[in-house]
Amino acid sequence: MESQNKEVDALVQKITGLHAAISKLPSLSPGPDVNALFTDLVTACVPPSPVDVTKLGPEAQEMREGLIRLCSEAEGKLEAHYSDMLAAFDNPLDHLGMFPYYSNYINLSKLEYELLARYVPGGIAPARVAFIGSGPLPFSSFVLAARHLPDTMFDNYDLCGAANDRASKLFRADKGVGARMSFHTADVADLRGELAAYDVVFLAALVGMAAEEKAKVIAHLGAHMADGAALVVRSAHGARGFLYPIVDPEDIGRGGFEVLAVCHPDDDVVNSVIIARKSNDVYADGLQNGRGRHARGTAPVVSPPCRFGEMVADLTKKREEFANAEVAF
Repeated sequence: MESQNKEVDALVQKITGLHAAISKLPSLSPGPDVNALFTDLVTACVPPSPVDVTKLGPEAQEMREGLIRLCSEAEGKLEAHYSDMLAAFDNPLDHLGMFPYYSNYINLSKLEYELLARYVPGGIAPARVAFIGSGPLPFSSFVLAARHLPDTMFDNYDLCGAANDRASKLFRADKGVGARMSFHTADVADLRGELAAYDVVFLAALVGMAAEEKAKVIAHLGAHMADGAALVVRSAHGARGFLYPIVDPEDIGRGGFEVLAVCHPDDDVVNSVIIARKSNDVYADGLQNGRGRHARGTAPVVSPPCRFGEMVADLTKKREEFANAEVAF
């Protein structure tokens, strides 16, 4: 226990130092200093760790919340930068591998599809899917559409009109997947009747960064999604909670969903994944009693095997790719 406490203390101290350095940057747009600091941050947070970020003290919690917002801003600028680079090609979709973390999206989308196929009753063959928080590089929707759901229509929602404009340009030359993609500028809180049309709704990790905001979004989805529709929520676990918000499955249950599976990858897929299903019975129970339930019994926790060696090699490769790409900045 003492050794674990020392490990946690050392990690928090390191993350605090990185947060201080990132906070002093004049800009979070891609560049050598930004790339180096965020690569160091990811390298520190991705390996398995005994830290429970939800139990840190007030000062560390405040640091963590600020860091997640900095990560969100930097991620948005990075994606906008690469979206503009890709849009310069005649067919942007042929060059998606330029993005340093594209393989992560491939693996995450594959994991999400496999979890849906395994745990959603009756399997998964959605006619329409919504992705909330798609951003300027809608890799998740593209990978799902191109590799796993060839007959599905995708509606991508984002608060930022500029992000949607960038995203739509990436599909301008593609008559296959592009014909199944649409982009909408909207706040999820303003979506109501539209949500009932979707068989699956994906909720991006950075939609609702504070726990209260995330719970509110999930409750809104629970009030308007169709009974039996699936919800895929991206979360985080362990030290990865310094990068992304952690979603409590209890909040998903209270929002009117039956939690079917919780997955905490320990490889290069940074996000945890929670699979849930809208249940009118759970929703009514939550309204009457102020609570929800996870599932019939306990929701299974699925942990893929650790590939730490490959993960470190991949992070080293990403650092080299950033260095080679600096000429573009």
